[in-house]
Amino acid sequence: MQQEHREVQVRAGVEADLPALTDLYNHYTRETCVTFDMEPFTPEERRPWLLSHPQDGPHRLLVAQETTDQAKKPHNGPAAGLPGGALPGPGGALPGGDAALPGDGALLGYATSSAFRPKAAYAPSVEVTVYCAPHAAGRGVGTLLYKALFEALAGEDVHRAYAGITRPNEPSTRLHTRFGFRHIGTYTEVGRKFGRYWDVAWYQKDLG
Repeated sequence: MQQEHREVQVRAGVEADLPALTDLYNHYTRETCVTFDMEPFTPEERRPWLLSHPQDGPHRLLVAQETTDQAKKPHNGPAAGLPGGALPGPGGALPGGDAALPGDGALLGYATSSAFRPKAAYAPSVEVTVYCAPHAAGRGVGTLLYKALFEALAGEDVHRAYAGITRPNEPSTRLHTRFGFRHIGTYTEVGRKFGRYWDVAWYQKDLG
């Protein structure tokens, strides 16, 4: 019996991803302190968040999805983010100009670049984050997502990227350090969840 070859595709997030994205985020809301949200969301409650990340501009949403040989677009070859180095360009486009489309594979994670603060002068700064599905740990999904995200941001008017990491979180610290982030300060006991206070370390990456 022929074994299915599974790979990872990185593409722009779309509305059809909303249920899976919500489930993934709710896991971290319920089980961890990496987000300070306290109550799970419904997909409808998360819709404004998804819509605040269009497929171009400085505020992006990229998802990593498991795909199979059968799910690939035959005229495009391998999906984005696979061995061979193909990654999506602006809007989730694959080499050759076609957009990467949702498939039937499991969602492995997502990364975003979001508005850092609402006031206009903060526009050249973004806050970035990456969430990986628990079953995808150790597969390099976070690395794939951040590589694609920062390649997409390279053509945008973005000067700084910031990431807040609830301590302790060594895997996230290693990932951000690998991508050139440096620690610029820590908010001590800034959030309370699960009956205790947590520190948040802030990291900065210079983009322009």
